[in-house]
Amino acid sequence: MKIAVAGTGYVGLSVALLLAQHNSVHALDIIPEKVEMLNNGKSPIVDKEITAFLDAKQSGDKALDFTATLDSHEAYTDADFAVVATPTNYDSQKNYFDTSSVEAAIGAIREVNPDAWIVIKSTIPVGYTEHLRARLSDQRILFSPEFLREGHALYDNLHPSRIVLGAPNDDSRAVEAAHTFVELLANGADPAERGRRNEDGSEGIPRLVVGTTEAEAIKLFANTYLALRVAYFNELDTYAESRGLSTREIVNGVCLDPRIRSDYNNPSFGYGGYCLPKDTKQLLANYSEVPQNLISAIVDANRTRKDFIAAEIEDRIQGVENPVVGVYRLTMKSGSDNFRQSAIQGVMKRIKARGITVLVYEPTLKDAEFFGSEVTHDLEDFKRRSSVIVANRWNADLDGAEEKIYTRDLFKRD
Repeated sequence: MKIAVAGTGYVGLSVALLLAQHNSVHALDIIPEKVEMLNNGKSPIVDKEITAFLDAKQSGDKALDFTATLDSHEAYTDADFAVVATPTNYDSQKNYFDTSSVEAAIGAIREVNPDAWIVIKSTIPVGYTEHLRARLSDQRILFSPEFLREGHALYDNLHPSRIVLGAPNDDSRAVEAAHTFVELLANGADPAERGRRNEDGSEGIPRLVVGTTEAEAIKLFANTYLALRVAYFNELDTYAESRGLSTREIVNGVCLDPRIRSDYNNPSFGYGGYCLPKDTKQLLANYSEVPQNLISAIVDANRTRKDFIAAEIEDRIQGVENPVVGVYRLTMKSGSDNFRQSAIQGVMKRIKARGITVLVYEPTLKDAEFFGSEVTHDLEDFKRRSSVIVANRWNADLDGAEEKIYTRDLFKRD
């Protein structure tokens, strides 16, 4: 089966490589450098499994029918399925995801191939697919949410928690196509997943084919719950810090309850990254004219946490002449090169608004400045010049500078 994938970010590239194990996959991107890297077996993003797959393909150890291309005709001609995995950033002015890249991709697909089933993988507002199908009079558009972690996108496709496809319940052809695509994704997963035992007693990968709007809601509500977990334990930490209590002891005691467990319980500077900030805001926007309190609180809690962290840092440099706040890494997580909307950037903005000098250590940045702050690649110089070192997550790089470090990473893990 031929499958086209529009976009080679975390979502698109991981899905493309997963499907290329058993299908002919053509991945389209608009950046020539990325296409060249991929065709030379190099990953443009930091992801251990993606790198391993490309290395194995290049060496001949793994048979992957995968080609990256700049040519939409090459990608879309004769494709049975076309996956759209283009970015949809949240537009705070419109209170809505910017879905222009999705619609541009769909338009490009239909210019070449009127018959392919289009599967949107980009995160979109609740109700968007149904509206799009009606507006374009195109009944061959489906939606499939992704549930991927930064730096582990291909791993999470190989070991999926569930596979969800959205198709109109009253369209038998669309439902059949959805089931077909579910099986394509499941066939690409690690074979060990077929015999796994789930908490509900079932075996194998849970598969759900639901309405497109329900599938969109599953994505946004799932991510908003994860944001809730982060915000909850951050507020627990704020309380403990403000009252001179041990956050670690409280968290450990709370999480021994099997109903709570220890997922997403490590304090941080706030939730950030590709998904949680924009998805929570989009879900809140979708609540227009629907009663709610909790979703607003989740969005507000992240802002409050950054305010608290910035104030704590400022307290640590009181009395220091010409203080320099050193920001250790802009990335959200270890093993990732993504720092889009990372929480530490929000803390940086608050510190700089107080007129405090910020020095950034970020080895993945080539520029000498980041939003007006100096960037250094010299770790020892960074440690020496910083009055306080702010680190969202601990790393062995920081050994020897413990007396300067401010972090809320109590368990030394993401």
